[in-house]
Amino acid sequence: MSDQPTGKNWPTLDKDLGRISQFERAAGYIARPYIAPGIALIFILLAGLAASVFFGGASGSIIVVVAAAFGAYMALNIGANDVANNMGPAVGANALTMGGAIIIAAIFESAGALLAGGDVVSTISKGIIDPAGIQDSDVFVWAMMAALVSSALWVNLATWVGAPVSTTHSVVGGVMGAGIAAAGMAAVNWPTMGKIAASWVISPVLGGVIAAAFLAFIKARIVYQEDKIAAARRWVPVLIAIMAAAFAAYLSLKGLKKIIKIDITTALLIGLGMGVLSYVMSKPLIRRQSEGLENRNKSLKVVFAMPLVFSAAMLSFAHGANDVANAVGPLAAIVHAIEFGDFAAKVTIPSWVMIIGAFGISFGLFLFGPKLIRMVGNQITKLNPMRAYCVALSAAITVIVASWLGLPVSSTHIAVGGVFGVGFYREWHMERRRQRNLATKAVKPVTAEERRRRKLVRRSHFMTIVAAWVITVPAAAGMSAAIFTLLYSIAG
Repeated sequence: MSDQPTGKNWPTLDKDLGRISQFERAAGYIARPYIAPGIALIFILLAGLAASVFFGGASGSIIVVVAAAFGAYMALNIGANDVANNMGPAVGANALTMGGAIIIAAIFESAGALLAGGDVVSTISKGIIDPAGIQDSDVFVWAMMAALVSSALWVNLATWVGAPVSTTHSVVGGVMGAGIAAAGMAAVNWPTMGKIAASWVISPVLGGVIAAAFLAFIKARIVYQEDKIAAARRWVPVLIAIMAAAFAAYLSLKGLKKIIKIDITTALLIGLGMGVLSYVMSKPLIRRQSEGLENRNKSLKVVFAMPLVFSAAMLSFAHGANDVANAVGPLAAIVHAIEFGDFAAKVTIPSWVMIIGAFGISFGLFLFGPKLIRMVGNQITKLNPMRAYCVALSAAITVIVASWLGLPVSSTHIAVGGVFGVGFYREWHMERRRQRNLATKAVKPVTAEERRRRKLVRRSHFMTIVAAWVITVPAAAGMSAAIFTLLYSIAG
């Protein structure tokens, strides 16, 4: 008898195949949310494996392997949260696609970390804890481990909630909490903590004011001019020159310290030279780019798109150079303490540790970054290339001003503050025009409910982000103190 299915059995077979196909689709749908965490877990395991290879056989190698895994976890979270501040405005303004932003950011973040990332890092996180307060190297190791774990957990939680927070402040809080648990309140350098607390206000306000000021300038000198294209030809090269000068000075101060030490005066001179050169080069390019464009606001977006992409790339390079230490600083401190049996205020970062930080930031961006990129780029306020350009420009200028004044600032707070700045400026400007039109009876009065709907900055996101900023240091400190107490009791 033939074992081939008969004609009347075909419907049953079709149903069975259909069920299998549906099951495969359902399994694929269920498995999709686990792909990114799975890849992240593989990277964390590879980081631990790398630590065992480069540090294998030495006393305390198990602790180094665990610390390397947590360092990789922290780097992933920095990529998922911090990098959104650099790429969010460009994506929100449609100057870059999400894929293009991720590729550019991954390349420039890694390049900044590996080429210009500081090869020496402060193990006490900018003087938060007095080294004399922690005499035992074992206590120091567990304190740094607790700081690493707590800061990574806090940034992970903030990313899940959808709040861009400062990873620098997370590490500061982690070090402070572990230091208090290990050596008491007297071990904390409270004047330094006071400066950091002040930066919670200074960073976003300064970034927002500068971004709003540039947006006001662009509206007055370009957008509201009768001949918008002629105005753009005149002023866009000037704005590009300001951007180039700001980024040249910013990178000289923050991004090239591994290669050469540059003071603020030299950095400003370098910035001035790059600004003049950029003006000379960009003027004919903008003229050619603007030929044939219609005299309307939509045309202005074309001439701002490329400078915006360039600014996002430079922000990513500087961020990778400056913030990779947040991921690998405590790890480098642990490696040094176990290898030499003591601890120092500054230690050299091994190459394999820096690679973990650089690639972790890129992987975190690729796997988990889109959520925060959309938040910063689209959900706080609506951005176009001109508004996003003002945000990027304010980020570079604010860091220069803060460095000159000696103020500790957060790149996250500056960038997000810039987004809030342009949004609130647009609200103020819209209300001012409405009042003017109302005075001339060109428009009808609006109700309070209608006015509430017209607000251009989403208040729910504003309150969530501000709350996350305020509690970052105390939250990370509390978690770190608890983790240190647990680890030390287990080790002891």
